[in-house]
Amino acid sequence: MRAIAYQYLELTKPRIVALLVFCAVIGMFLAVPGLPPWRALVFGTLGIWLASSSAAAFNQLIDRRIDKLMSRTAHRPLATGQLTSIQVFVFATAIGLLSMAILICWVNALTAALTFAGLIGYAVVYTAFLKRATPQNIVIGGVAGAIPPVLGWTAVTNQLDPYALLLCLIIFVWTPPHFWALAIFRRDDYSRAQVPMLPVTHGVEYTRWHVLFYTVLLVIVTVLPYLTGMSGLFYLGGALVLGAGFLYYAVKLLNPPDERFAMRVFSYSIVYLMALFAFMLVDHYIDASPLRQTVMSLQRIG
Repeated sequence: MRAIAYQYLELTKPRIVALLVFCAVIGMFLAVPGLPPWRALVFGTLGIWLASSSAAAFNQLIDRRIDKLMSRTAHRPLATGQLTSIQVFVFATAIGLLSMAILICWVNALTAALTFAGLIGYAVVYTAFLKRATPQNIVIGGVAGAIPPVLGWTAVTNQLDPYALLLCLIIFVWTPPHFWALAIFRRDDYSRAQVPMLPVTHGVEYTRWHVLFYTVLLVIVTVLPYLTGMSGLFYLGGALVLGAGFLYYAVKLLNPPDERFAMRVFSYSIVYLMALFAFMLVDHYIDASPLRQTVMSLQRIG
């Protein structure tokens, strides 16, 4: 029984989903001056977590042929035959429906609709179509993976906000250098599975330059929360230090010391995103930006 439960847990890609939910929770805290309402925090987190897990399971269901051919994914429950397609479909559908019920009943309809759109965007648009259609798959499909902080924000406020979309933009620009670093290291896997990832279709050197270009763009985008008054100097300092680290890795990736260096870039990108959002959260409660205080005051008056 324990082994079966572990297989179902593996379907949900728990480490990836944990990062997505972390960003969603940060969005909840950033949406209000104080603490978010407990109802939105608890049920919003649960609903987003279940929806993300459902999308991950559908991803594995659709990618089961590809997963068997790639060493990185050959251990997954469907690839090894430990779970059947019917079992995975029922599980993914059940937790997806449960997530929608929780969000509609105890959060709000806007968050439920956006969460459903994100689920379809990742599980169907990206996995079933874009992943197999274009080497820009991770760029175009990145919107679905970037939406969690927007979901967290709307769970608390029941409305879209430019600041929430700015958080989405940061993750959207972060996704290509993050994923392409992994794709460089796993390019033989993708080639064997006939997935047109950028290193496979355009070569490793071309991809390395794209990682650098997107990293530069990411550093610029991460300054916007300070420039728009969303965050203060504490966040800005952290963002610039983290950005400098990412740029170091991206530049060194152009002439890496060994084959595994791409995985070091990939690992740093995960730490980078978590730390960036953590800096943003701490800064939110420091309330260091006079411009932000003015903006929030105007919003309260309006």
